[in-house]
Order: sequence, then structure tokens, then C-alpha cells
Amino acid sequence: MIRSLRRRDLLRFGAMAGSGLLLDAPSVRAATAATPTIDPNVEAPFEGPADVTLRIGPVLVDVADDHTISTIGYNGASPGPLIRLKEGKTVTVELINETDAPEFVHWHGQLVAAAVDGAAEENSLVVPARGKLRYRLTPQPAGLRFVHSHVVAGADLHRGGYTGQHAPVYIEPANDPGRYDQEVFLTTHEWEPFFTGQEMEEGEEHEEQKEEKEKTEAGEEKPNGWEVGYRLFSINGRALGHGEPIRVRQGARVLFRILNASATENIKLALPGHRFLVVALDGNPVPTPKLVDVLRLGAAERIDAIVEMNHPGAWVLGTPRDDDRKNGLGVIVEYAGSRGDPQWVAPPRKSKWDYTIFGGGRPAPKPDQVIPMVFGKINGGKGGFNRWTINGKTYEDQGEPMKLQKGLRYRLAFDNRTDDAHPLHLHRNVFELTSVDGRPTAGVMKDVVVIRGFGRVDVDFTADQPGLSLFHCHHQLHMDYGFMQLFDVV
Repeated sequence: MIRSLRRRDLLRFGAMAGSGLLLDAPSVRAATAATPTIDPNVEAPFEGPADVTLRIGPVLVDVADDHTISTIGYNGASPGPLIRLKEGKTVTVELINETDAPEFVHWHGQLVAAAVDGAAEENSLVVPARGKLRYRLTPQPAGLRFVHSHVVAGADLHRGGYTGQHAPVYIEPANDPGRYDQEVFLTTHEWEPFFTGQEMEEGEEHEEQKEEKEKTEAGEEKPNGWEVGYRLFSINGRALGHGEPIRVRQGARVLFRILNASATENIKLALPGHRFLVVALDGNPVPTPKLVDVLRLGAAERIDAIVEMNHPGAWVLGTPRDDDRKNGLGVIVEYAGSRGDPQWVAPPRKSKWDYTIFGGGRPAPKPDQVIPMVFGKINGGKGGFNRWTINGKTYEDQGEPMKLQKGLRYRLAFDNRTDDAHPLHLHRNVFELTSVDGRPTAGVMKDVVVIRGFGRVDVDFTADQPGLSLFHCHHQLHMDYGFMQLFDVV
């Protein structure tokens, strides 16, 4: 029998790799017993080749011509190679861990059994250090999903989402009309994370960091906690100007399937002289496709957007944030026969992003039950890290999972009492947006939604996935320090 590993044990392993001030991470409780009950339809024997193999191990990522990142990735690369599956066709998955730490591999956005979902809180199977794991899963629903590490990083910026452990997953629908000429998958990520207050050069300590360290050692609390910054950005593992351009032809309809694989960052993307026709969010077709100038993706969000290639030249598809773009967050789109250097033009200032413009159709039905979820922040204390609460409690203080009745429709009423924008994710489910900051909507189906600072969002889902399902902020630092809630569908 393969044993699960409790989240607090993984947190301890991660913290052991940290140093000094940053060693103190919260103790996070396990949700269930250490040994899960394995569904015989899930467990797979180690016989014959697997349909999907993910090898977790050290990789070198040539982010720029003179800048190579050493990290952990999938199948020798970061991002890992695109995984294409067919909706409803069961596959055998083999996970091979070539590292010295146990790992969880999360199939983000898929409706799979808790045992294989890849989350310690759900008592999923762990990939042991220097070990293997095999199981079966049935890919669903169709659309753009992804796979990524779901271990606790805590104070260790070389674990979890900070590494290169992510790969796009596209689940092919039974019928795809294919109203496009070219399909391009893009994965964004950030590299060389550091805690704010740290000096940019290794080996040097910023005065602010020294002051905070002295306060911590004296037992005083920080007025606000550590945040994470990055030195380098990439799309498909390469910084702007250092990878192959996206080559297009005039008149083509290009479908961009974009994944934000950041550990912490919500981003924007624009393409000068072009507009994006958004056709799907988080892999799910929207009721009302709309043209926008700027795409916004919270951590773990995905967008499918079609661009009509009708403005010849060489252009930078990148972030409007100048510093982040200069540090790599962009890629060149090059028309056939174009000449000259790639151009960047800032998008219109009035460009805004609103989930509700993609809604439509019938009003959302009334839920059977409303679950209020108020998000709070306890400013940095011991160790300098903020703690995050749901209804006044951090995850480790919440007690038993909240019981939900199978088949009922629940409304999660999110109320953000913090000034941070949070990308909120519910495992093993797809939810419907029903209200965004007081604006009613329906028909937009997602598995991540960004709630703005002091904002309100309502989402509905039907509890048809039995067992444990984890809800959390997809910002790694927030999740690791309390921003989680566990549901149990019975």
C-alpha cells in the first residue's frame, strides 16, 4: 500500500531547506489519516508502458542566452511538454520522482478522484522521494488544464510553485470545430524569487531586512509581512528576445491558449495593433465571446483567445508593466516577411477586464445553501509572514472539513476584507460566476477567480464530486500560511 504524506511533514521538509529569519513557517494540520483508502479503479499496477509519464527531476532552463536557471521540472524541461488527452478516455499515469523530497502532482481543473488529485489535504497519493507512483484517471472536462506541484513551500523559495514543475494539459473535446488556422500554447512564469527587503545581489543584506531581522529576534512583530518579488520572467521558459518568435501569416486566425503558471503573480498581456477575442476561460467556453485589448490572468488562470493577424510587422506580446517586460515577460510575434526590430506600443489606458462581459443566457438558479467566506489577514508576526484567515480562522485552526451534501447546489459568497487581490481555486470542481462586485452574471464557468482587494464575488457549484475537495488562494505564500478551506462531500 502506498502511503499518503501529511502536509505538515512536507512543510517541515521545505522549512529545513530555508535559513535564518525565514525558517519559521506555520504548522499545517493534515486533513485525514495517513493511509488513504484506494479505489481499485484508480490504482494501477507497474506493468507495461504508461499512457502518460511525468518524470520529476532537476532541469536547466536557458531563460536567456547568458542566464541558465537550475530548478526542478517535468520530463527534463520547464514548462514540461504539452500533455494532450482525450475527454473521457481513461489513461494510466506514471509519476517518477528523481528528487530527495516527496511530491504531490496536482491535475488542476480536472474532475478526478481525490486520491489522484494531488493534494495532501485531500489525502491524495504522494510520489515518494526517489520513488514511483502509478494510477488511472479519466480526463474531464475538455479544455485547457494544467499539472503542477502542490507541496508546501513555506519559506523555501526553491519548492512548490516557485520551481519549474508545471506543464499545460489540453483535453481534446469529442467535437472541436477548429475555427482557427494556428494553435499556440503559451505558459508564463517567474524566476529567481526573493522576499521583499532582500538585496538584489546575493550575499548582501538590505538595511530594511537587517532592521526587520533585529525586530524579529527581539520578539517584535512586523507591521506587514514578507512579499515575493522576481528578477526574471519568461514565456515558455524563455525571456523576451531570447527564444524563437511566434511566426504567423497575414490573415490567419491564431488561437492562443495561455496559462499563468506563476506561484504568486497576477499578470496582464497585450499585443500592439491587435485585439483578443476571448472564447474560453480556464478551458471552459464562455457564453459570449468578447474582444478585449488586454488579457488579465491570475495565478493558475487560463485564457483561450483568437487573434486576427491583420497588422503586419514584428510585435511584442507582453505585459504592459515596463519593468517586468524588460525583465522578460513577453514574446515576439513575427509576420512572414517582416523586417525591422519588434515593436511595443502600450495598450489603451481605459482597457479594463470584467468577467461579467463574457456571461449571458439564463439567470443562475438559486442555490440550496449559501456559504459565507470572509477573507482576512493577520499582519506579519513571528518570522515576518502574514497569516490568512477564512471566517476568522487560519486553515490549521478550522477543525474538521465542512460537510456538504452530495447533489446540492452551493453558493460560496466570497468577501475579501484585505487589500490584496486573491486568485481563488476550488479543486475537483468547476464553478459558475453568479455575482462580481454586485454585478449579477451567469454562464461563466471557471476553477479560478480573482477577487480584487475589498471585493465580493459569488460562485455556485454542484457538490457532485464525493470526498474531500480543497479550496484555497492560489498565491503560494497565502496558501501556505493559512488561506485554505476543506470541504467533504458526503
